[in-house]
Amino acid sequence: MYEFIPDNPYILLTPGPLSTSKGVRNALLRDWCTWDADYNEEIVQNIRRRLVAIATDRTDEYTVVLMQGSGSFSVEATLGSAVPRDGKILLITNGAYGKRMVQIAKVLQINYIEYALPEIEAPDPERVATLLAENPDITHVALVHCETTTGMLNPLEEIAYVVKSRGKVLIVDAMSSFGGIPIDVNGLGIDFLISSSNKCIQGGPGFGFVVSRREELQKCEGNARSLCLDLYDQWKEMDASGKWRYTSPTHIVRAFYQALDEMETEGGVAARYERYRKNQRLLVEGMAALGFQALLPEELQSPIITSFLYPEANFDFNAFYRQAKAQGFVLYPGKISQANTFRIGNIGEVYPENIRQLVAVVKNIREKNAEVAG
Repeated sequence: MYEFIPDNPYILLTPGPLSTSKGVRNALLRDWCTWDADYNEEIVQNIRRRLVAIATDRTDEYTVVLMQGSGSFSVEATLGSAVPRDGKILLITNGAYGKRMVQIAKVLQINYIEYALPEIEAPDPERVATLLAENPDITHVALVHCETTTGMLNPLEEIAYVVKSRGKVLIVDAMSSFGGIPIDVNGLGIDFLISSSNKCIQGGPGFGFVVSRREELQKCEGNARSLCLDLYDQWKEMDASGKWRYTSPTHIVRAFYQALDEMETEGGVAARYERYRKNQRLLVEGMAALGFQALLPEELQSPIITSFLYPEANFDFNAFYRQAKAQGFVLYPGKISQANTFRIGNIGEVYPENIRQLVAVVKNIREKNAEVAG
């Protein structure tokens, strides 16, 4: 069983916010001034350089823009700034976060078409190629890399090849994958990659960031449909001084700096990817032994989060959730319309021993519930 810690009574097995280290939480305890060089030069600019280095070795061709708010704020800032008013975007959707991009496009009156799929189906690169051929006025393409609605890892490399071979601008929502799955941003031709502070780099929630090809970011000037979510203007201010245009989440930014330090100590993206993969394998195997079937076939699963089908028709997830939480683990409800599911995340300050502890807790809950029912 998970050992309770007074200031952190349970592990969050969610796709973010997620469990953070004591070092990251301790980094929140100091105040910072938003215009002082100690913050802007030593913290903000340092973070920006390190994020570019994680994304690509072509650091002269890319930059990073930090943006206040949750990851969805950065998605909206990117779509609203990158797509000009005479542009058109293809949105590839097979879950809630792809659908959110459609909502953003509608609200911002961005010209778009949608390639919509069922939540348990991966997009077909050949279909993407066909849509681009049938709609030559498409200028941009956007997709979610890891769709945490189900835990599916979409075929980014194959789709990126199709998009870039046809000269389109590629936008990738890598919210739940960047820092936890190796992604060669330049090698794949990604022009804008979006993520946030509270995912695989294991910081707290409060800001997102966009890894941007400088050449494409320059084209965003004057495009924004929003004052606050103007990616270009935020970049110009941040590039000049490290200062955010409007008040930044200073405590969370400093904690993220600490999270980057800890990620490097662990061994970078490669080491974190291996830990998450091991967590996910142990989870799926352990839950299968207890009668829980994964929603997706193995080849579509990501190391980020896994959806499980209810084991029987009368399964009470809310009761199961409360029982797991009482023993130190917070799980995640399901989000798909086609089946009754719940989800368990593998990212954050979570290690294989924690997954083994969780499986033991679930086994105990199942046995006790069977006794009561019997």
